[in-house]
Amino acid sequence: MNGTSPALRSKRKDPPQSIDGRLPKHPRPNGDASSGGANTPDQHDGFASESDYEDERRLSLLPTGADTAEWQATIQKVVRNVVSIRFCQTCSFDTDPALTSEATGFVVDAERGYILTNRHVVGSGPFWGYCIFDNHEEVDAYPVYRDPVHDFGILKFDPKAIKYMPVAALELRPDLAKVGVEIRVVGNDAGEKLSILSGVISRLDRNAPEYGEGYSDFNTCYYQASAAASGGSSGSPVVNIDGYAVALQAGGRVDGAATDYFLPLDRPLRALRCLQEGRPITRGDIQCQFLLKPFDECRRLGLTPDWEARVRQAFPHETNMLVAEIVLPEGPSHNKIQEGDVLVEVNGELLTQFIRLDDILDSSVGQPVRLLLLRGGEEVEVEIEVGDLHKITPDRFLSVAGGSFHDLSYQQARLYGVACKGVYVCEAGGSWRFDSAENGWIIQTVDQKKTPDLATFIEVMKTIPDKARVVVTYKHLRDLHTLNTTIIYVDRHWSKKMKLAVRNDETGLWDFSNLADPLPPVPPVPRKAAFIQLEHTSHPAVADLVRSFVHVSCTMPVKLDGFPKNRKWGMGLVIDADKGLVVISRAIVPYDLCDITITIADSIVVEGKVVFLHPLQNYAIIRYDPSLVDAPVLSARLSSEELTQGASTYFIGYNRIGRIVHAATTVTEIFAVTIPANSGAPRYRAVNVDAITVDTSLSQHCGSGVLVAQDGTVQALWLTYLGERNPSTHRDEEYHLGLATPSLLPVVRQIQQGLTPRLRMLPVEFRAIQMSQARLMGVSEDWIDQVWVANMHHHQLFMVTKRTMSRLDEAADADADSLEEGDILLSLNGNIITRISDLDVMYSHERLDAVVVREGQERTLRLTTVAADDLETTRAVSFCGAIFHAPHHAVRQQISKLFSEVYVSARTRGSPAYQYGLAPTNFITHVNGKPTPDLESFLREVVKIPDNTYFRLRAMTFDSVPWVVTMKKNEHYFPTMELIKDATEPCGWRRVTYEGGHVILGEGPDGVVAPAGESTDTDVDVGVCDN
Repeated sequence: MNGTSPALRSKRKDPPQSIDGRLPKHPRPNGDASSGGANTPDQHDGFASESDYEDERRLSLLPTGADTAEWQATIQKVVRNVVSIRFCQTCSFDTDPALTSEATGFVVDAERGYILTNRHVVGSGPFWGYCIFDNHEEVDAYPVYRDPVHDFGILKFDPKAIKYMPVAALELRPDLAKVGVEIRVVGNDAGEKLSILSGVISRLDRNAPEYGEGYSDFNTCYYQASAAASGGSSGSPVVNIDGYAVALQAGGRVDGAATDYFLPLDRPLRALRCLQEGRPITRGDIQCQFLLKPFDECRRLGLTPDWEARVRQAFPHETNMLVAEIVLPEGPSHNKIQEGDVLVEVNGELLTQFIRLDDILDSSVGQPVRLLLLRGGEEVEVEIEVGDLHKITPDRFLSVAGGSFHDLSYQQARLYGVACKGVYVCEAGGSWRFDSAENGWIIQTVDQKKTPDLATFIEVMKTIPDKARVVVTYKHLRDLHTLNTTIIYVDRHWSKKMKLAVRNDETGLWDFSNLADPLPPVPPVPRKAAFIQLEHTSHPAVADLVRSFVHVSCTMPVKLDGFPKNRKWGMGLVIDADKGLVVISRAIVPYDLCDITITIADSIVVEGKVVFLHPLQNYAIIRYDPSLVDAPVLSARLSSEELTQGASTYFIGYNRIGRIVHAATTVTEIFAVTIPANSGAPRYRAVNVDAITVDTSLSQHCGSGVLVAQDGTVQALWLTYLGERNPSTHRDEEYHLGLATPSLLPVVRQIQQGLTPRLRMLPVEFRAIQMSQARLMGVSEDWIDQVWVANMHHHQLFMVTKRTMSRLDEAADADADSLEEGDILLSLNGNIITRISDLDVMYSHERLDAVVVREGQERTLRLTTVAADDLETTRAVSFCGAIFHAPHHAVRQQISKLFSEVYVSARTRGSPAYQYGLAPTNFITHVNGKPTPDLESFLREVVKIPDNTYFRLRAMTFDSVPWVVTMKKNEHYFPTMELIKDATEPCGWRRVTYEGGHVILGEGPDGVVAPAGESTDTDVDVGVCDN
């Protein structure tokens, strides 16, 4: 196949895979390089990172030797016209994910300010970027054209903004590209200073490289040379010794071969001239992909000797002909051209090259063309109407209910060999986050209504009220044989607007408009249900406990507190059916800025609200309206007796697919939870609480459940505990452990009485130590004897391992008693402390009399507990694609000094925060030199910053490393937004948007749907209740 191995191609519906010799594109990733400290890490997860689209591995360059004086003069002239492009693709669109990166371009019209670069740099969706010239002057740039198929795009800048050097243009001369011509590739070398690489054009007739499931060029030839360009070289000019651009750098190999591939400049030159003359850039296509194939292969496909002789006579230097490779169903070529047809003539003209075919099709949009084909040795003549390529290339997308959609593009249709129609999910977030995290979904129906195109989809979505649950069917482009069906919860309250973004090639922006406000929710009505019967249990009371379990689903529209997920589910336990109270793990409901749906008896779906979040013990209490439930829901009876090691119990759990499992078992161990801290992204973790393990393998396959006595009394909750991020797999660990019920009872009783629990606590973290260690640290034999008597099962005391930074620490009296790291706690209020549960006394006392051993000496302290009321996040600011809020409790547990009350919790891919390296776990101390000790001062300063201007942030990493970041504000795609907890709002939170100098109550007119990553704190869904 023209010297290209078939294994290099990803044709039609092949699954994604790593292929040796894959041909990468060369934008270079940007974002984390300038961040200081070990706690501004690169994020690794299942989401495709920018490095999947770059060639970072090819760092070796060809030795160029000493250039001649003529080449040196040429290079000196050329480098003044080459620019480094730094850009954001601000949201996912078509084949492009949201990303930040660097690439190269070069000026092709100095008077009008046109820069030529690659299409995979400009992207198919929203673009925001700037160019840096050789003298390091910077200028904003925006796209005025991106080709629907070929790998080139044109940016525009203001030439008057370049003040310190003359701006000149490189002349495009596609006619000068010849085999054997010595060339130089002048470009951005892996994001560093411009580099100059030498090479020789070795061939002009290779097929366009394939890049797997992302964007790929096709229906064009590429040039091949040995140049070994590296990451960031996309869009570099390929120049000859006279200083003319003869090709455009586009890709290369990754298997060690020093081979690069260049795009011919015929189509870019035509597009440039159209722009210069103010004419539309017409692009024609017949929805058929051709490949160049050599004569020997064409003979096997049906090329006759007569036609081969005529072709060789007309084109004595040609060795290839065009052969149909993919014909799209329902397209203009369908049922007219077949795969394997050899193209001979177009409109009576003998033709063997893509360049001439493009000329004919681009000038024949809306008109028929006559094709003469050879099919198995037989001549076949067909007439095909040329379609408008721009019409099958989406230039708009809809954002609704947290997802983004557009009509299926020609790029995607060609990649999978499917009909170019359907509603494509370009951002599967919010309500549209299906079970699989894959991209490539096509919506078939919504609410039993077909959605063949975006316009119909819009009309259907206008009719669906907020909080409705509707049936959605969808298929994957790779498997159109399988129809998937799901039920989604339509969220039109966190983000009310149904936004349509339309590309504007005059301004380079995507203009947003609100198509429809949401319809109000339909009032819920009571519904009936019956529970399943638990089989093969010897105790009826245990079997009845099935009526106490409910399915809880929690969706977080904004990532706060370092929590790594946007959606979680688990089984909750009803503890008061009359009041609708349910207890659930905090790994499922981490904070109250969320949507909670509770499913009862696998039938009745009701809304839930957060009532209480325990600061340390890993449980939350939520509430539903019991008047909506006509089902025999059973209130679980919580035991007031502590479980002991070796005790018999009955395990009832729900496995990973939500199926109930049960087994008789015994308690194997009771120990203090010691989940490792995660400094890379501090998130909620349970501390100062006992955990229970049992002797059944079912326990580690179940994230929800209970341990229950024979009489049906619940002895412990079986909960999921969120753990640390695994440094090897970059996945978040989860632990499945039991929590004894006696510790819940005081809180549950207060809530049942209509009271809000007002807990207090010691701001420290304890760890169990054995008597041998305690003796060496100064604990007397008398105290050791008391430990043996007080706790016959575990001879242990507790040592302070970490102090939690309280908001009142700085204001506290320096002479007041407090626990210090290394203290061994002996007693509280006269009671010896040998069990973690003994610490529960702190929750109800303002002051505690403590006896400790400090530095080998026994001391008596009068300790003041701190209120746990203000530990949860109640305010956040979204600015430049990052989420800021006060350091949450997990941060205060891990850090020894708070640098400010402005903490970076998350950031969005493709945002200014990501581009300039502002990473989660940073603290912001100053904005433009003004101190910002809290969110109020931070918001006041950032609102003052004009749009599209630079500002300075002084930051401190988690590791206490100070640094300064300069960023450019972007309000169009990333408006400043404040989220404030407000009990008077239906959702419990309200939004205030600051855009264009105006304060808007609710959602502003602009802004993109943020990437919906599932496994890293850098991916944020931004949406909050507007009422």
